[in-house]
Amino acid sequence: MRLRLACWLTAAWSCSCAVPVAPPELQPPLETWGPPVEVQRFDAAGRPLGPESVPTILKNPAAWQARLGVRSYAVLRQGATEPPFSSPLAQVAEQGVYVCRGCGLELFAAAAQFDSPTGWPSFTAPLSGRNIVTGWDRSWGMQRRAVRCVRCGGRLGHVFGDGPAPTYKRYCLNGAALRLVGGDSPGSATPSGPSD
Repeated sequence: MRLRLACWLTAAWSCSCAVPVAPPELQPPLETWGPPVEVQRFDAAGRPLGPESVPTILKNPAAWQARLGVRSYAVLRQGATEPPFSSPLAQVAEQGVYVCRGCGLELFAAAAQFDSPTGWPSFTAPLSGRNIVTGWDRSWGMQRRAVRCVRCGGRLGHVFGDGPAPTYKRYCLNGAALRLVGGDSPGSATPSGPSD
């Protein structure tokens, strides 16, 4: 009996009798929570509120597209880079906090932003090293440090060692990956929903 069942299962498997799966563009949005991460929370003025354990955010492509819109989805989820000088967030803001457009986690203070001739929003340091992760990006024949949001894994941009004192770092980020809260930049009125 076991031999017959094993033969039948082998035959069914080899016939590709798999459950059909819809392509990503036809799948319904799906969101769930992953393992928790320790982050540092901040208010809209950049004042620390304390550490907090929050769940990571896991979504399928349909859910991310519905939340982010075309441009932000391409940047945060597919690793695209927006054209330089295309984001109003490249203008230095006087106050506020830049949060991840994917999950709303506080990432950079407007006080750490500086006027960079690169055309992308640039910062000397994150609000907290707990809120970002870096890893090697070897695309386009280059070796760079990619910066990602620790909570949703969204790709924010890169960090380089050519920034101003005191850190000498330049967090060169995509404006489409960020949202300014509590600030005065043209990008501060951007809703948290689809961005384009």
